[in-house]
Amino acid sequence: MAKSTRGTVTAFSPFDARADAEALRKAMKGMGTDEDTILKILTSRNNAQRQEIASAFKTLFGRDLVDDLKSELTGKFETLMVSLMRPTCIFDAHALKHAIKGAGTNEKVLTEILASRTPAEVRNIKQVYLQEYEANLEDKITGETSGHFQRMLVVLLQANRDPEGRVDEGLVEQDAQVLFRAGELKWGTDEEKFITILGTRSVSHLRRVFDKYMTISGFQIEETIDRETSGDLEKLLLAVVKCIRSVPAYFAETLYYSMKDTVSLRICKRFGVCRSGTGYKQFMCLSLG
Repeated sequence: MAKSTRGTVTAFSPFDARADAEALRKAMKGMGTDEDTILKILTSRNNAQRQEIASAFKTLFGRDLVDDLKSELTGKFETLMVSLMRPTCIFDAHALKHAIKGAGTNEKVLTEILASRTPAEVRNIKQVYLQEYEANLEDKITGETSGHFQRMLVVLLQANRDPEGRVDEGLVEQDAQVLFRAGELKWGTDEEKFITILGTRSVSHLRRVFDKYMTISGFQIEETIDRETSGDLEKLLLAVVKCIRSVPAYFAETLYYSMKDTVSLRICKRFGVCRSGTGYKQFMCLSLG
């Protein structure tokens, strides 16, 4: 079995939701706000624990923790702390909603979320999107995208990547040869072959395909994608490949380059919220290393 490189964050221990709720209430009660306590608690608990704290807060005080955070905090700190209180699937659904809302589409958000989430996470996002916005996420995305970029997004939205299991070396060889013929050996590019293989095969299988592809072609698969595709499709395929290799490394690289971008705050917030509890520590170590 391939070694996992998604990363893990163990739950904070010893964890006491009631004690944390009481500490947060004390930090926001009376004159002034103890922002250090709020920061320490909410950033050191994983998302599931934060939801327990919110429940305990309402049980103990009859107050909504998110409403209190909005009332007591301001600016970017408020935005981040409130975002941390959202369950990750709700946060992702919200981000996708805004990525396809209004004039223009934020292809970066579509790529980052759909390339990096597991099939189970994608299914949860689609369900939440339907519940929250009474709309089908796939329909909304296909209405705002086109071409092979749209097709790859649709494949990822199906959340039907093969389950992990024993890797069939014969199929590994076959897929590597198909990709080689679809790109380097073809006049033009058969994008559909890249979409099908990269969008449906298991993670462990694709890692072996990438190794075999290098042996057959003399190129890394990323080099071929860079030469043979362009635009939003190229960025999406590269994101998928990087996430197959290592999700935390993909986030670290994206965050590093985003620091020179005007949207870096939104990217940092999205990574911090969505990866807390699913590889966040490993991602942060790669970011800072």
